[in-house]
Amino acid sequence: MQTITLDILDDNALNLLKDLEALNVIRLHKVKEDRRARATDAIKSYKGLMTKQPLEEIEQQLKDLRNEWD
Repeated sequence: MQTITLDILDDNALNLLKDLEALNVIRLHKVKEDRRARATDAIKSYKGLMTKQPLEEIEQQLKDLRNEWD
């Protein structure tokens, strides 16, 4: 069995897929939410959470973190 994702461009195509499902050739699954929309929402939820820091401060933090592993 294989799983694929399709973009339905025409209602006739959806009707054909439903006919194939009725013949037990394929199985259709409804997806509650588009994956891309969820990913975009996740990105938006983090936007603006980090405060701007001077580059020198960030570099010092990185050095401190790396030194912890030595």
